[in-house]
Amino acid sequence: MSAQAPEVPVDWRPWIPDATAGAVVAVVGLIEAATTDYVPGSRIELLFIALATALAVALSRRIPSAALALVWLVGVYEVGFGIPAMLVQLSMVAVAFGTARWGRPITVLLSGLSIPIAGLLAILYASANLYWVVLSATQYKRFLDALRLLGPTWQLTAGLLGMAVLAVPWLLGLTLRFNSHAAASQASQQVAEEETARAHRESEQAREIARLQEEQAQLARDVHDVVGHSLAVILAQAESAQFLDDADTERLKVSMRNIADSARGSLQDVRHVLMAEPKATGPGELHELVDGVRASGHDLRFEEAGTARPLPPDLGKVAYRVLQEMLTNAIRHGDRDAPVTVELHWGGDDLRIEVANVVAVTADASEPATEDAGGHGIQGMQRRLESIGGRLDVRRRRAAERDTFTVTGWVPTRAVPS
Repeated sequence: MSAQAPEVPVDWRPWIPDATAGAVVAVVGLIEAATTDYVPGSRIELLFIALATALAVALSRRIPSAALALVWLVGVYEVGFGIPAMLVQLSMVAVAFGTARWGRPITVLLSGLSIPIAGLLAILYASANLYWVVLSATQYKRFLDALRLLGPTWQLTAGLLGMAVLAVPWLLGLTLRFNSHAAASQASQQVAEEETARAHRESEQAREIARLQEEQAQLARDVHDVVGHSLAVILAQAESAQFLDDADTERLKVSMRNIADSARGSLQDVRHVLMAEPKATGPGELHELVDGVRASGHDLRFEEAGTARPLPPDLGKVAYRVLQEMLTNAIRHGDRDAPVTVELHWGGDDLRIEVANVVAVTADASEPATEDAGGHGIQGMQRRLESIGGRLDVRRRRAAERDTFTVTGWVPTRAVPS
């Protein structure tokens, strides 16, 4: 058996003010019904009117539509059976206020239309001489004297006065309703503005975090390219020095000097990267990269076509780093006994950089690329080129004798408008 959810007790405390108002009206109405001497016969009708009026007042805030229906029920009952009005019914101004203040739009509309209709019925009520019962009562003599002061058309004036008595609280309720809605709208607008401001701040923070992460990734790629290239050249020079004759001290000195130059150049490049110092990059720096790899003992074949020309700083830096990474991969993963081919093609709109090497026998043939585990090799070159409107192509060509690995990058020679 499924356990039933515990019943939540009904909280009647919000109804206490309404019930209190209804009780006060009921007591006043019952006293009026019991003490009034103008009723010919039974007082049951007055008791009904008093209790119905009290109930309408009690419901005017919580259930305005029901309160409006009770008011009309009492009015129709009085007109239909010729029962005189009671003074306690003046408390219906609370119903007029409640329907305009808390009622639904249809209730507000109906209550607004009820006021002129009620005034018209009051005029007809007075014109039919149904008022005489009230006005002949001893306790209402003062009221009778006041009505006589209105002149011969006092019925019309009394009807208009009754309409005003109901219209004033209705308009007051309507005004408070609009003010409440305006305040709620203003509060909602303020909340929306705060939410928008918070979303803007979060967006700015997200953009700042993304910018910092991109700068960190860029720094990691730069350091990777500099250190990786230098270590690859130093390693190649150190390995070639192992095969030199101990008596050939001159070539040993050259190798050691190349190692020192590579390490020194790497330290300078790292300092430029960490200090964010701009470094001029042009065709000469690209040639120095090629010469540095050739000096390490690699068989490097260099070809250049077209007219070499300086590149804008951002484009030149990308071209330098891309060629540096291409040469690093060729040194690390290529066959040392096979030549490395480097080609620079200066076109009208771009510089095509291509590096091809024979894949080493020990390389894993299942790997289509030579990217390091850190993800800064092939992927880093691709990101650099895409950031300036260039592109990268990586191909591994299967051959009967030896496989070759070719990396080609296109660098725009003019900056792409942002």
